[in-house]
Amino acid sequence: MNRQSLRFALFCAVAATPLTAAAQTDGEPVFSDSFERGFAHWEVLDPETWRVNDDGTVEITARDSDYKPPHRSPKHVALVQGLTLADGAIELRVKSTKDTGGHRDCCVFFGWQDPAHFYYAHVGAKPDRHSGQIQIVDGADRAKITDNQNGAPWDDQWHTVRLERDTQSGRIAVYFDGELLMQAVDTTFGEGRVGVGSFDDLNAFDWVRVYEASE
Repeated sequence: MNRQSLRFALFCAVAATPLTAAAQTDGEPVFSDSFERGFAHWEVLDPETWRVNDDGTVEITARDSDYKPPHRSPKHVALVQGLTLADGAIELRVKSTKDTGGHRDCCVFFGWQDPAHFYYAHVGAKPDRHSGQIQIVDGADRAKITDNQNGAPWDDQWHTVRLERDTQSGRIAVYFDGELLMQAVDTTFGEGRVGVGSFDDLNAFDWVRVYEASE
């Protein structure tokens, strides 16, 4: 069985199964940042394309970036410092600040091992091979591990994006304003760093919270 067929079989086996109860019962976050101190708790891979706003939010301000990933993958990346996550959830308040069409997006990074090995959710307006999918970067250009058909209804307002993960089953689920947007099954990477950003779009972020599932 090839890798794609195996992934599909795994997805069929667990897609209908909810995440662990602990992952859904948030409790206190293990990390919470409303950016009162700007990027004090973050590693920003190209700080020149981000700014701290007077209203306490942070924002991606330029579509071009000097960050050159080793493989085709997002160029605007901010990773939480000193934190890795296996099972749990990442939740964020985000606003898209420029309508760029079908690939209008924000990204949530997780399972980050290094710049050539990680997952990210591309929360895109119009799903296609590169947009609106959960993607893996595994020593090669990003590749989708979903077949999502649900676009994120971006406008000029604030929205809540939440990503939940259970590494034992491999299930990954992404929610947009509380509605399931996409899900996948993959166990390539386990515990890793987490973060936010975009592929090459403009976003503002109000807060980010990370919840760890208890055993």
